[in-house]
Amino acid sequence: MIVVEEFRGKNVAVFGLGKAGNAAVKALLNSGANVFAWDDGEAGRNSLLAQDYGKKVTLAEPKTYDWKSIAALVLSPGVPFTHPAPNPIVKLAQGAKVPIICDVELLYRASPQSTFIGITGTNGKSTTTALIGHIMKTAGRDTEVGGNIGIAASELRTLGKGGVYVIELSSYQLDLLSKMRCNVAVFLNITPDHLDRHGDIPGYIKAKMHIFDRQQKSDTAVIAVDDDHTRTIAKDLKAKGAQQVIEVSSAQSLKQGISVRNKTLSIALPNEKKDIALGDLIHLKGDHNAQNIAAATAAALAVGVDAATIEKAIQSFVGLPHRAQFVAEKNGVLFINDSKATNAEATEKALLAYDNIYWILGGQQKAGGITMLEPLFKKIHHAFLIGEAADAFAKTLDGKVKYTKVGTLEKAVAEANAMAAKDTSGKKPVVLLSPACASWDQFKSYEDRGAQFCAHVGNITSAGAKSA
Repeated sequence: MIVVEEFRGKNVAVFGLGKAGNAAVKALLNSGANVFAWDDGEAGRNSLLAQDYGKKVTLAEPKTYDWKSIAALVLSPGVPFTHPAPNPIVKLAQGAKVPIICDVELLYRASPQSTFIGITGTNGKSTTTALIGHIMKTAGRDTEVGGNIGIAASELRTLGKGGVYVIELSSYQLDLLSKMRCNVAVFLNITPDHLDRHGDIPGYIKAKMHIFDRQQKSDTAVIAVDDDHTRTIAKDLKAKGAQQVIEVSSAQSLKQGISVRNKTLSIALPNEKKDIALGDLIHLKGDHNAQNIAAATAAALAVGVDAATIEKAIQSFVGLPHRAQFVAEKNGVLFINDSKATNAEATEKALLAYDNIYWILGGQQKAGGITMLEPLFKKIHHAFLIGEAADAFAKTLDGKVKYTKVGTLEKAVAEANAMAAKDTSGKKPVVLLSPACASWDQFKSYEDRGAQFCAHVGNITSAGAKSA
């Protein structure tokens, strides 16, 4: 576990006791800090009290603290920092001029001598983060992967000078970094998301742009230039010249940069020019994963990994659960778990990757619904609607796609399988869970939704589900 020497003997507050908050508490105690902690939810407080280390923490409401004695406030990602309104603890800390940071900042301060690769963007962060981590490990680098994916940042191992941290960074975490410097900063894409926490698109982009803060000439910004926002960002960074910039794309072949087009990885950099045939990657299908591959390749090259090792790692990568995850194939029917697709933009990537789709969708609807997906409706053989959004989505699909309002995921899987098994189109039928919605109306999380999908598929196929 990490040690943050600058907080030894200091009073540090932690607010929000979910995964990141509890990990921060443990790291701070391990660093010799005096920890004050709170969560407005009883469940969060109980999660701390249930741990042995909880007895070493002062669990008290923030208004009771002597804020002049607090060295820093570690704010969990789920706590509003600016929008829709700052949490009261933010105002208390700001009033006392107490620095407000996040758990990723703790990791950086514990090991600034290590190499940090940060990844952000609206979609594709987790897959790109995992792929970069896999490349680093394939190259024999001492590597830790975490942040907004998997293990909380402050729970990762301490690495030495040769170590590499591959960290997924959300906009919430980026807002709370004050010293962290990404030796490689990867920026994938921008589409509207989390606007309730950032006010508007400019506010959201501003938060994401913090990934480039404090970069130096020896550092690298990797930017996927496949949308207007990221193209502007790349142009501006190149004009400023503070760091090296590598552009990547899955939408065009770049004369200078890295592209993945037609199953070919093309490297066109001053010190590396190479084309690599990728073939059919079942765990990295679709243009969105082509962008992820290009970005991961650029990041790996930036820290000295050779192209042959990168190719080997891409071919052996098995993907992440709930992200266009291959679950099973039975009687010619392919089952894909894309439960992580909680908005239409993410679902678009899955619809582009497959044909003859038996689409399971629905849940808690996000702004805009699925109207942007209409150009892809021709790829849908039948839709199966679940959750709160069923009626609204039925109106969008009416007259364009055949659909059935089934209510539950279990019924959706059963009916989709029964219909797909009778498919006579000559094209491989794909039962695709890609909900374009949040999961909380019927499930604990998108992970829970995806796990239940895999379980239902396993029951139907009798051979069980293959996890990726």
